[in-house]
Amino acid sequence: MGVRGQDRQIDNIEFNVADIARSKAFYGQVFGWTFTDYGPTYCEFSDGRLTGGLTTGEPPRPGGPLVILYADDLAAIQARLEAAGGKVVRPTFSFPGGRRFHFKDPDGYELAVWSAG
Repeated sequence: MGVRGQDRQIDNIEFNVADIARSKAFYGQVFGWTFTDYGPTYCEFSDGRLTGGLTTGEPPRPGGPLVILYADDLAAIQARLEAAGGKVVRPTFSFPGGRRFHFKDPDGYELAVWSAG
């Protein structure tokens, strides 16, 4: 997630996986994805149009991957989503390349928002 995204657009999809090497082999063989490793617990994938991540940082979660949006101003987006009924479930934290927080929408879907700044 080192490349800056477009403000308020889906920017990344993150899969929590048990084994990054196994997941790389599977998605590479089936879909032709390419990969860039960022240490032992994170690998970026590209399908030629969209990038995402494979991570062992958290256990695999039922219900699918984590959808990640980009925001130029993380604090402003957090205020907007809370005013609209969203709930922050993981406070803002730093990672190589930026900062992000996780939230649940009014229906309980968990998403994340990140910013390079």
